[in-house]
This record gives sequence, structure tokens and C-alpha cells, in this order.
Amino acid sequence: MLFLAGLLAAIRLPAQRIAISKQTYYPFLVDLPAAEVLDNKPPVVLFLHGRSLSGGKLERVQRYGLMYSMDLGKVSLPAVVVAPHSQGGWNPDKLLEVIDYVVENYCADPERVYVCGMSMGGYGTLDLAGKYPDRIAAAVAICGGGAAQYACGLSKIPIWLQHGTSDRIVPASESKKIAGAIRACNTSANLTLTLIDGGTHGSVERIFHQYDIYNWMFRHKKQNGEALLNDGATALGL
Repeated sequence: MLFLAGLLAAIRLPAQRIAISKQTYYPFLVDLPAAEVLDNKPPVVLFLHGRSLSGGKLERVQRYGLMYSMDLGKVSLPAVVVAPHSQGGWNPDKLLEVIDYVVENYCADPERVYVCGMSMGGYGTLDLAGKYPDRIAAAVAICGGGAAQYACGLSKIPIWLQHGTSDRIVPASESKKIAGAIRACNTSANLTLTLIDGGTHGSVERIFHQYDIYNWMFRHKKQNGEALLNDGATALGL
């Protein structure tokens, strides 16, 4: 059920996709699942775009990544999918505003909030998850990196880093560096670093067209701010 504020702020787009502006610092698109999912506290998946989609119109967030994959019919998620739009760079405090708005207005599950991003969005993913590990159930950062100041926060939640070995825009050393910082903080951290042999900065976008990262994210949830495996196992049932 939507609150009145959400209804008034919404501009309807096809296939249950809504544009929200002037309610949080970042405008965003939100894609709603089927009614039977929406009525039962669905999870939230936040997608953060890279620098190439910064600026211009909100609809740019559909040019690649999660919503693009959904539009191609590659994936369909039983979740509220959210894609905020940045003019350049991501602020974790302001991203939390988006999460709070979505959880409140769409009656989503605050224990199952997931974030994924690519390039600049990969950095934003790790900044958000590292600063607010009590709010994020799991995070996937692709061809990005992270700030060492958030390493200990990142060590508290499941993190999957993916990076192409032939990336000339953001070198794979960026993911290796933050992985090292996370492990230095906690040798038992739930951290996976996947290096994609020959992968370039653009070619790794195909990861969003496969179910692997979504099934992995949905296996985790929060309980009292602590990360744990979701008893539902592979929530997508694939």
C-alpha cells in the first residue's frame, strides 16, 4: 500500500515503474513487484549507476544495469527495485534517505535491503554499506572500489566484489585494495572477490543480466542489525 505522499509524488511509467522526485535528495525510479509480493513486505534492491549516467534526465538510469536488464526481460525480481539518479558522486547519508522513503511508503522489509552498483556506483555501494552496515543485508560492487575508512563496517556484512582484469578505467587493484582493508579489519569477514579474466570496464555490465548476484543477495537478511543467512535459502527459487 502506498501512502498519500508517495502517490502525489509519483509520475506513472509503464510496467509499474514510478518516478519519484523532490521527496529525497536524489530523484529515483522505483519498479514495483506483483501485488502478492508487494503486499507481503518485499525486499528492496537499490541499484547505483556509474558516472556516465550522471546528469541529465532521471530516465538515464535505465540505460544499463538492473532496470535495463529487467526491461530486456533478462531478470525479474520479487522485490521493490530502486534506481536513484546522481548528478555526480554518491552520498551515503542521502542514499539512506531514499531507502527510508521506500521502506516506509511501500511497506518493504527493512531487514532485506540490498545494494549493488557499477563503477562510481560500486564506490557508492561500498560507502553506503560501510557507513550503515546495520541497514544493509548484503552488497555487490562491480568494477568499483571503496574508502578504507569504511572497511570495518564492510566487514560486518556479506560483500561480493567483482572486477575485470582488463579494466582500464577503474583498475582491478581498487577492488583488491578494499578487499585487503576489509580482511585486515576482520579475517572472518563474509567477503568474496571475483576477478573476471579479460573483463573490461564495460563488459562486466553483463553481470546484471544474470541471476547469480540476486540469488546470492537474497540468501542474506538482517536481524537486530546483524547479518545472517535467510532461512528461505535461494529466495528466487531458481
